[in-house]
Amino acid sequence: MVENDRWGALLAHLILILGVAVVVFPVYVAIIASTHAPGTFLQGVMPLLPGSHGWENYRTVIFEGRSNAGAPPIGLMLWNSFVMAMLIAVGKIAISLLSAFAIVYFRFRFRIFFFWIIFITLMLPVEVRIVPTYQVVANLGMLNSYVGLSLPLIASATATFLFRQFFMTVPEEMLEAARVDGAGPWKFFKDILVPLSITNIAAMFVIMFIYGWNQYLWPFLITTDDSYYTIVMGIQRMVTGADSEPLWHLVMATVVLAALPPILVILFMQRLFVKGLTETEK
Repeated sequence: MVENDRWGALLAHLILILGVAVVVFPVYVAIIASTHAPGTFLQGVMPLLPGSHGWENYRTVIFEGRSNAGAPPIGLMLWNSFVMAMLIAVGKIAISLLSAFAIVYFRFRFRIFFFWIIFITLMLPVEVRIVPTYQVVANLGMLNSYVGLSLPLIASATATFLFRQFFMTVPEEMLEAARVDGAGPWKFFKDILVPLSITNIAAMFVIMFIYGWNQYLWPFLITTDDSYYTIVMGIQRMVTGADSEPLWHLVMATVVLAALPPILVILFMQRLFVKGLTETEK
């Protein structure tokens, strides 16, 4: 029995190691590629050891950019992506908290109907409604703006559904105790529900931040001014925008830098993220 367990543990570890290798190896290749000179890739050879041009490559993409590829310095694109992701994450959480609070704790006609209308929008992502959404944003004069980048992506049926499910598990005794103490709806929401929802808010923030950070199609449609380019758009421009062969060492340096903010968000909020997805006790 012990021998079987030993072989089972060995097999499990081998599968885990293989999975990690499959995921990590492309990241390793990108990091290594970002430290080499441009001539290395023109030879058709992919090096597996670090080069000596890392500082030079990263300094170029951060402060100079690729003007011939239509990509501004990466610092500006990182800032644009950060602002867009933060507006989307904070906006989604705020609207979803309020809508879930109204659906669970207020009794009004067609309450369940409105909830299902919100839930059905899960089947209508931005890509499906992108033409009318673009028309509305253009008519409102929000092209080439942070509002235009984020506002159409703020509404979230997923977050509303998850917060609704969480609020439904809050004991009724808390609501009754708040009424006895003279707390109104807003005070009950602000002082009781929001503190209880901190871990769920953190989990949704991580998910929505990464969702906003990885957006490509919507920013690509509504931005013509390079001062509003996001980092994902910048990578695409660096690969396809130049007349000559892409400078892969600079592309890979940009990819590495673009991956850092989501990784940092996950690392700093990892504990709250896991608790928000798994914790059920109040």
